[in-house]
Amino acid sequence: MFLLRHTYDTSKVKNMNIAIASGKGGTGKTTVAVNLARALFHSGNKVCYADCDVEEPNGHIFLKPAITETCTVGIPVPHVQQDKCTLCRECANICAYSAIIQIADKILTFPEMCHGCGGCMLVCPENAITEESREIGIIEIGESYGIQFIHGKLNVGITISPPLIHRVISLLNPAIVNIIDAPPGTSCPVIQSIKKADYLILVSEPTPFGLSDLKLAIELVKELHLPYGIVINRSDVGTNEMIEYCNENNIEILLSIPHDRKIAETYSFGKIIYDELPEYRKLFELLGVTVTDRLKTHSKLQKARYSV
Repeated sequence: MFLLRHTYDTSKVKNMNIAIASGKGGTGKTTVAVNLARALFHSGNKVCYADCDVEEPNGHIFLKPAITETCTVGIPVPHVQQDKCTLCRECANICAYSAIIQIADKILTFPEMCHGCGGCMLVCPENAITEESREIGIIEIGESYGIQFIHGKLNVGITISPPLIHRVISLLNPAIVNIIDAPPGTSCPVIQSIKKADYLILVSEPTPFGLSDLKLAIELVKELHLPYGIVINRSDVGTNEMIEYCNENNIEILLSIPHDRKIAETYSFGKIIYDELPEYRKLFELLGVTVTDRLKTHSKLQKARYSV
């Protein structure tokens, strides 16, 4: 049984879901997420770090949590009772992924293609379809020096990650600060990770590819109507096109992290910048304060808008 919701006395804590995302991999997203979690915790907040990059989670490498709970996560897949089936094809017609089809006088299922929607069972007029669970991954919960930790791990060979991400998000404590480390890109797993965020931080790098993918991520964020800001990693390497783009489009740059060999060495040893490099602590503390202020401002604007 999961105990995450009952770990803290939450009577005096802030309530925020801050998601960290990026248009592409390798931009430093986890670096920002882990260090922001550490900075907010040392500022007196109750914090949970949730790694939703379930295909390749790596936040645990830095936080090194003590895992206290583990459980498997599955999705429902169809099981057809052939003796009841009348071959009406309703199940095959409703499945968008061809996870259940008719061949000759049999209905065949392909669990590895099933998304677990349950539509085939609902439309079967003979009630010939039941559901059985197919394991897709695990969730681990623990603690890292006072910071709550939760991540999902997708099983090898599984291609459907949103259900596992959904379970991770469902276990967050709504009364504390949750740092959600989203997968890279702009596809369904990212949307599942960030759609309930109160504020989104997009991490990018000042390269042509970085800017191109950042633009795609911004379009996604606009569709979800999320307040957001940009963190530019390795900000002194590359071109100024990203800064110019942000200025032209009134996009706030929350933080610029320089290309520093000490940061790269700290990262390569699986250590946290906030702990190892005191000269960078203020940067991440300021990031936490800035995001908190922007979120408060956004909340006030939303309340004012709905009160009119």
